[in-house]
Amino acid sequence: MNSFKKIMLLLSILIFASCQEEEFQLIEDNSANLSFGSPLNDLLLRVSQHDTSIDNVIDGTDCFSIVLPVTIFVNGQQIVVETAADYELVQQVIDEFPTDDDVVSYVFPIQVQFENFSIQQVDDLQSLTSILQSCGSDDGFGAINCVSIGFPIMINIYNETNQQVNSVVIYSNAQLYNLLASWTLSDYLAIEYPITFTNAAGQNITITNNSSFEDVLQDAIDDCNDNSGGGGNTLATILVDGTWYMSYYFHNEEETALYASYTFTFNVNGLVQATGSQTVNGVWSYYFENNEDYLELDFESGTLSDLDDDWEVIEFTSNQIRLKDGSGDSTDYLYFTKN
Repeated sequence: MNSFKKIMLLLSILIFASCQEEEFQLIEDNSANLSFGSPLNDLLLRVSQHDTSIDNVIDGTDCFSIVLPVTIFVNGQQIVVETAADYELVQQVIDEFPTDDDVVSYVFPIQVQFENFSIQQVDDLQSLTSILQSCGSDDGFGAINCVSIGFPIMINIYNETNQQVNSVVIYSNAQLYNLLASWTLSDYLAIEYPITFTNAAGQNITITNNSSFEDVLQDAIDDCNDNSGGGGNTLATILVDGTWYMSYYFHNEEETALYASYTFTFNVNGLVQATGSQTVNGVWSYYFENNEDYLELDFESGTLSDLDDDWEVIEFTSNQIRLKDGSGDSTDYLYFTKN
């Protein structure tokens, strides 16, 4: 190989290595990097998923939605559901006699659509029952469906196993959902900012980093869903019913495993007991301030001192309570799940 070719080959290697390093540095940028299983990852899945709850009046499940048009019988009355506006007609028939047993049946075949936008044909009631039985449990936190991401967006992906960097242009919710639902621990994903976002009021917002994206999506929970609190005593009632474990804890980094052995019991008298490698007592209170719900925790022992805080309630169901604290340099998260 002559000197000129050697020089050109060396330049090519250096340029390639430089580009790889630059792209990997982008992946490692915490302001853009997505963490596997993080609150932001979960929020993006919920804002991009197909909304399977929109037709619960006819199918009674969040596992899937029925593809329209569909012909159904409600209490013996035939209704052709052609658009989402017809769900109101179905509800009116159901509400006509409040004390009767409402029965909805379908004219098969029908098609059902899942969260990942895939569609499956269902030929009879037995097949539909089989699908329902395979759906598994629902965590109660559904689609965030009154906001939208401005596509296209670009996501950079670095795979640690094969050391490959790819840039993927995402054009739709279906693409984004399936990318986020299929990535592995060996993948590093980073959103390329800025991106645009439309909130529930129809306003276009420019998002420049993960932190601001997380904030607007959490704000959208209040706008789109009904399980974000509201100043009543529902959360307090839920807390004292049964025992709880810490299913997620983030303080600068994920530290869930540090508290995995503890079982938390919240008592109606405001006392809380954490039982694990040792028993730690504390107090709890629930209050509503500045239009936000808060859960205050205060433990006697330093073992659980990191949990001592006034935690803002993001949202809750009867089985899980999601809290956050953004008063420090970074946002902390604490999730309790019922045993």
